Amino acid sequence: MFSKETYQARRTQLKQQTGSGIILILGNNEVGMNYKANTYHFRQDSNFLYFFGISQPGIAGLLDIDEGREIIFGNELTMEDIVWTGTLPTLANRATKVGIDNTFPFNDLIDYVKKAVKDKRPVHFAPPYRHGNMILLKELTGIAIGKLQAKASVDLIKAIVAQRSHKSEEEVVEMENAVNITGAMHVAVMKAAAAGKRESELAGIAQGIATGMGNGTSYPIILSVNGQVLHNHDHSNILKDGQLVLGDFGAENVNFYAGDITRTVPVSKKFTERQKDIYNLVLKAEVDCINMLKPGLPYQDVHLEAARIMAEGLKDMGLMKGDIDEAVELGAHALFFPHGLGHMIGLDVHDMEDLGEDYVGYSDTVKRSELFGTAYLRLGRELEPGFVLTVEPGIYFIPELMALWEAEKKFMDFINYDELDKWHSFGGVRIEDNILITENGHRILGNPIPKTVVEVEGLRG
Repeated sequence: MFSKETYQARRTQLKQQTGSGIILILGNNEVGMNYKANTYHFRQDSNFLYFFGISQPGIAGLLDIDEGREIIFGNELTMEDIVWTGTLPTLANRATKVGIDNTFPFNDLIDYVKKAVKDKRPVHFAPPYRHGNMILLKELTGIAIGKLQAKASVDLIKAIVAQRSHKSEEEVVEMENAVNITGAMHVAVMKAAAAGKRESELAGIAQGIATGMGNGTSYPIILSVNGQVLHNHDHSNILKDGQLVLGDFGAENVNFYAGDITRTVPVSKKFTERQKDIYNLVLKAEVDCINMLKPGLPYQDVHLEAARIMAEGLKDMGLMKGDIDEAVELGAHALFFPHGLGHMIGLDVHDMEDLGEDYVGYSDTVKRSELFGTAYLRLGRELEPGFVLTVEPGIYFIPELMALWEAEKKFMDFINYDELDKWHSFGGVRIEDNILITENGHRILGNPIPKTVVEVEGLRG
């Protein structure tokens, strides 16, 4: 947790930017895995953490802009609770530490919000993503569950995005901590990879470090010899010499900030020449694009530059052909690079995605592309100091996609389909780091994590 002054300043700014009425920020509840008492690991709502700082299920925060009141609604532990949980700080004590003096039983929230609705005061809430909170919002506001997303407050969404997009110095410290834990995870996995091991063994190593050093992982571990599957959560394969292992995973630190790093390593001690060619091409795109980053630059332009760099390299290797600028403009590169270059990161690995990607990643001047591949770019807007984002180019050989495009005779002027037959079993390569935009440029967060061929092979050897 940060100081109470930090949380007070955040709430004050939020109220000023939202205008009038009441702001309702619901915390999360426990969720049962297979029955009510056997719950998933609890994770508090990120907006609640940002403005109220308390990681506890079953609570809600309310800011009454008109009356100048700040309240946390929730129930204190009963003796029956204490038997199972032990003695914990009271909610009132926790509220005081974040600068709030008013705590009321959770049921009082119903009367408070219903009265505001009856008095026709604006009730600002963010788009709900958990069904329990959807049901509660319906009871509080009378809005049908199916209409809650559309009725969420745009003023509140924009106010939250305006704040959370710019990381303070104390937030950057937390994010560097998360990246350094993530780096330890990756180095351990890179050292441990070997023929005959299961992917699940490597995923277990990463999970253990994330749990031992922080608050677990910031998203489900992606770790596979089938790196061409972008979000591959299957860990059942046994590693074989000659394959590549793509690991995309990150830690959530004790204060809930996320790391998100990707590295790709050979199962053998060294890359093959073909693997090295693709790897160095992805690495060049990553390093060159990181070096471009500065305030005022639309990240969509950086994404397109990554696409051009990799397409030019693929042309040199005989996999693409023709005018590369035209190929990228039309989206032919997306056969090999079918995702965005990166996204914002903070308390969420895809920061504030619950509020709506276009509010977070785009602006009045930068609109989302409709082209396959580039349409998946989560961050396109102009960069600003304080943004923290990922840079994660990749090249993939997806047999199903290659077969479909060839059957459709798609982009015949730009793709050499005859050569692709030799690459169906290659997999994929992705390299990713987390970057802070500074006043005059950028800074890579955390301690360096091996990523050149020499560094990776040195670690593997």
